[in-house]
Amino acid sequence: MIKYKYVLFDLDGTISESAVGIRKSLEHTITELGKPLPNLDDYKLYIGPPLVDTFRNICHFSEAECREGIEIYRSFYDEKGKYFNKLYDGVKDVLVKLKKDGAKIAVCSSKYEKFAEEIVEILGVSDCFDAVCGSTLDGSRKDKKDLIPYAVKSLGGYFNSEKENTVMLGDTYFDARGAKQCGVDFIGVEYGYGSTEAMKDEGAEVFAKTPYDLMPLLIG
Repeated sequence: MIKYKYVLFDLDGTISESAVGIRKSLEHTITELGKPLPNLDDYKLYIGPPLVDTFRNICHFSEAECREGIEIYRSFYDEKGKYFNKLYDGVKDVLVKLKKDGAKIAVCSSKYEKFAEEIVEILGVSDCFDAVCGSTLDGSRKDKKDLIPYAVKSLGGYFNSEKENTVMLGDTYFDARGAKQCGVDFIGVEYGYGSTEAMKDEGAEVFAKTPYDLMPLLIG
């Protein structure tokens, strides 16, 4: 029996090994703008937060440069970067089991929604999801506190009255913080790019070391 009616999965670092494509796209963007390349070895600095926050905080772009950078990044990512995504071993088994048992499943990602949809298709798991929910071009829906209610609504639910039936899964403190702000349960995945300690600092208490460890946490 499923423990939650609505199961929301972050994309990068939870469903998909995506670091290579994101890093290549960032490096291309920064170089195109003639800016010095920061050290991008620490993936947790830029996998998880909204793209504009990465440009502001890691690259120290001005607002005008952020806007131009987003356009350059999205063009390169659409052409090349997205094809570096790989599905984590075991994730599809979890999705298939949840679907079979009647859960409503959504991708809930700060990635631009069109790219999220295409990546799910590239990964071969489109049939496992009832909705793919991501950010907007204008930045009006980029944080998990906004994306979580949007995802539940996209699954046909009523967020305010069904919070106890909803769980967010992710690998970063952005996911944990969003779940806390929305008042829904959170399961942190330790196999992604984020910091377990940072998730704990946002109140996370339940963790899975591998995708297969998600099974008993989601299915009773």
